[in-house]
Amino acid sequence: MSDTDLGQRFAAGGEDELEEVINLYGEKLLRYATAILCDYHEAENVVQDVFLSAYQNRKAFDGKNLSAWLYKITYNRSLNQLKKRRILCFSEIRAQAVSPIDDTSLSDETLCALRRLKPKERALLYGRIMEELSYEELSQLLGCSPTALRKRYERAKNKLAAYLTAGQYGKETKHEYI
Repeated sequence: MSDTDLGQRFAAGGEDELEEVINLYGEKLLRYATAILCDYHEAENVVQDVFLSAYQNRKAFDGKNLSAWLYKITYNRSLNQLKKRRILCFSEIRAQAVSPIDDTSLSDETLCALRRLKPKERALLYGRIMEELSYEELSQLLGCSPTALRKRYERAKNKLAAYLTAGQYGKETKHEYI
């Protein structure tokens, strides 16, 4: 079944379609929100809110690209969640980070280096690398042109590589604004 078929059934459907959407996208959206928020439990709450909001607003959804619609809601909700936090200390983030049991795909060093990036940079890198989204798909999600995203992706990738190469990922000497 294609994403469009499921999207159209979801837009017109009920709880059965919601369960199907949760089973299909739940883990993916949780990993995405966790990468942006750097907090597994907070990401769980955001994703639950995403599904609730998607279900409540399903009539407004055009049914064409369910994946992009859900990722966009998750992205916006994650950024709103970050706005609720004012200042986070890296040591606090590390304590709240994703448990290795929950996400074994990223090393501790990579997660620490990712936390040094801005949330939009993390979302872009995660979307490209982990979710293998195209620049066109990301442009719908992040509201920028594919050309601008390519440049931002290269800058974020170089920044992450510099943190990892210099071994700065573990140094938490000051508070960072998110």
